[in-house]
Amino acid sequence: MKSRCAAVVSPLLSIVMFSLLSMVAVAFPTDQPNDNNPTDKQAAPPHISKQTRMDLIHAFQSELVYIRAPFPMGKKGLFLKDGKLTPSGPDLQQLIALWGPAVKPGDRAQITAITIRNDSIHFEINGGPVKKQKWYQHVQLGMGGATTPVGPNDSNANPRGSYVDLAFDHYVPDLNPQQLKDLLRPVFDFNAKSAVEAYLETLSPKAQQAIKSHQVLVGMNREMVIYAKGRPGKKVREKDGETEYEDWIYGEPPQDVDFVRVVGDEVVRVETMKVTGEKILRTEKEVDLGQTTVAKSNEKSGQRPAAAPTLRRPGEEVSDPAPSGTTGTRQPMPMPDPGTNPQPN
Repeated sequence: MKSRCAAVVSPLLSIVMFSLLSMVAVAFPTDQPNDNNPTDKQAAPPHISKQTRMDLIHAFQSELVYIRAPFPMGKKGLFLKDGKLTPSGPDLQQLIALWGPAVKPGDRAQITAITIRNDSIHFEINGGPVKKQKWYQHVQLGMGGATTPVGPNDSNANPRGSYVDLAFDHYVPDLNPQQLKDLLRPVFDFNAKSAVEAYLETLSPKAQQAIKSHQVLVGMNREMVIYAKGRPGKKVREKDGETEYEDWIYGEPPQDVDFVRVVGDEVVRVETMKVTGEKILRTEKEVDLGQTTVAKSNEKSGQRPAAAPTLRRPGEEVSDPAPSGTTGTRQPMPMPDPGTNPQPN
């Protein structure tokens, strides 16, 4: 009798225990994600949008950077994914020993081309590893069965640039400029106190903004033009009467083309030929090199920078000369008045 009761009670007890455990599981669910439920998984980042493509190209095109890793010359550049750079170590050193370095850590370089592909972004520096031919180098004139190229053939010129491919899994996600800078940190340093930033601090706000926007203003000097636009792809030296000048040419059709005329060390004319055929010509001085932020701050404090120009005429005494026989602060040399040619003593 006891054994029969035990046989009946045992299944009933099992059913009761199972019911209690089920109620506990419903009342206190676990925090483990359900792999079959897509909402439990982390949402994948969206694909890069058309607007983001335009924003990134505009932000990084012609950007000046400091190099953090050596780049080899030749057609093989660097590959960067998940913070890991290839080739690296002995393989990279072997390439550099074979072809030479394009840039070394600490060098300043310019991003000259950006191509956004399906799963990577291609950055070329200093013109890239392949020499691009100009449109006029494909044009030939023929007569009597013989043809002659219009432009000079510089296909044998040795390119000095390189590139890095920033790779992603499956596709390029939507990124803002700062996120992209962080991903490129193994090769490029965007945040260092660069020579450009130090130079910009000596300029007027208008000149600073123009250089940051890669724009050339009438009145700039050669150094400012290079900071703003880089070195020109082509220079033409001409003479207008007794005045010698250089035309620095940036861009080529079918893009906008800028002709920057430099006389001595100053830009005197900027002509832009738009893709639409519109011609924009500027000859009025737009920036005064004498008005700098450093000069203005020193005027407020009553001091002058050691290398600042002076408006005093030749022979005019300095109002605060150092006493004779002392080693006070060296005073700047007065600059000659434009249009005069003082004879040396």
